[in-house]
Amino acid sequence: MTDQPLSAVPINDWQPLPVRAARLAALEGAFGGLFVPGAPLAAAWWFFDMPAGLWGAASGLLVGALFGAWLGHRRLTRTRWRLDAQGLGLRRDLMWQTETQVPVSRVQHLDLRRGPLERRAGLATLIVHTAGTRLSAVTVSGLDDADAERLRDTLAHQLDQDADAL
Repeated sequence: MTDQPLSAVPINDWQPLPVRAARLAALEGAFGGLFVPGAPLAAAWWFFDMPAGLWGAASGLLVGALFGAWLGHRRLTRTRWRLDAQGLGLRRDLMWQTETQVPVSRVQHLDLRRGPLERRAGLATLIVHTAGTRLSAVTVSGLDDADAERLRDTLAHQLDQDADAL
């Protein structure tokens, strides 16, 4: 994993997301893990009056937070993206590998989203809206801010060139 901006690496190779994106995903996953499965585990522990009482319930919350953090970190460390002449490729690999290719000809418009934690970490989420229904969009979260802007601008430029060719 590198934190190099897009301009420093070849654009046709599969690029990892920055390490700080995985850290942010781990934080978000830990928060989510407190509620599922942490809270139900703690509630069951408390409800069934199992040994260690409050400490057992607290350990259920801790297990949930640790599991969520591990899952969030793993999800982003195993995500790769690539921009080539055909369009944007996205490869996600948590347990099953999913590879998505968005041809430039299918791109309708592009959005960048930056939440408060993303802005603080210098990250952004690229949303590529494609032709189709309202829910036809590919989201790439955890991109370096400069990479996200460059991807957006490059895809928009390719889209403009394709539109001019019609």
